[in-house]
Amino acid sequence: MNKNVLIIASMANSLPHFRGDFIAELIKQGYTVFAAAPEMTSKNIDELTQLGATPITLDLDRTGLNPVKDFKSVLQIKNLITKHHIDLVFPYTIKPVVYGSIAANMCNKPTISLITGLGFTFSGASTKANMLQQITKRLYRYALRKNKLVIFQNEDDRQLFFEKRILSKKQKTDIVNGSGVNLDRYPFREINVNSQEVKFVIVARLIKEKGIQLFMDTAKALKKQFPLSEFHIIGGVGNSPSSVKIEALNTLHDSGVIVFHGRKDNVPEFLKDMHVFVLPTFYREGIPRSILEALSIGMPIITTDTPGCKETIVENENGFLIAPNSLDPLIQACKFFIENPSKINQMGKRSRLLAEEKFDVNIINKHLVDNIETVLDH
Repeated sequence: MNKNVLIIASMANSLPHFRGDFIAELIKQGYTVFAAAPEMTSKNIDELTQLGATPITLDLDRTGLNPVKDFKSVLQIKNLITKHHIDLVFPYTIKPVVYGSIAANMCNKPTISLITGLGFTFSGASTKANMLQQITKRLYRYALRKNKLVIFQNEDDRQLFFEKRILSKKQKTDIVNGSGVNLDRYPFREINVNSQEVKFVIVARLIKEKGIQLFMDTAKALKKQFPLSEFHIIGGVGNSPSSVKIEALNTLHDSGVIVFHGRKDNVPEFLKDMHVFVLPTFYREGIPRSILEALSIGMPIITTDTPGCKETIVENENGFLIAPNSLDPLIQACKFFIENPSKINQMGKRSRLLAEEKFDVNIINKHLVDNIETVLDH
């Protein structure tokens, strides 16, 4: 029996890149998939069409709160559900979850929401974050009240939703280990480092909350003592108020302190030549996709002891957890690998094993499809 599933995202690019394997698995299991997101490019449309999905451009503002525009988005999603005879709505990230769930409730259609991290809003990093949290809590509470299932990517986020009374303990919830990683797309490579020419890399949106400035300050501190070490930054500079200034990146790049690559489309090819992956984020992550890719390739990880990140580390076996927003622990963790380069390969093997055991995209997708089948069967 054919069923129609509507997947809603806040970024069109994330559908083929982060959910492509999931979409392909749904189609393989006989589902018809409609994939909706704002600002669909011709490339996004081609990629989704090749997967077998039907791409839909959605009029949805990723950021900001405009009641008129947001209500129009709800109505548009409602119309999509009716027009395409959608049997189940599967939204992820804040706005799609809120507005997709409200629209599905209006149509009396079941919804499974995926909470992929709580981001800046629940970080408590500023007065603005706390104000946004109060608004977001109310929106989540209203939107999720009739969801058949709410899936989280780490236990801390689930407990926070219970503590904040966004969800009641009676509501059905589940945990998956992030969005998973395609182990074939990010193949393991063994690498031997026998000198202080250790290459550290961060792949992230270049905003303060991701720890970019901490990484840059670490590079400044260690390059003086270990001039052969390298600190690579991959990511685009956006227009967020907390974005790192391009001038600061270029200055450090020109002086040889960092190697700034900008945005890269061929991250798997690039990572295979790197040694240690670093993500000193103090953002409320789900489970960072970038870390999963680095695990699969076989890189030791340095990240923060925060929800979503701590799940990717077996302490002292495949990497190190450091306190968030702390420079000295990050410097010391990086220094460890410069002074003990033989540990890189050893800990990298443990990272790959963790990816195979816990984060294989096939395991994650089977779990998600099983959840969908359970909801539709009832």
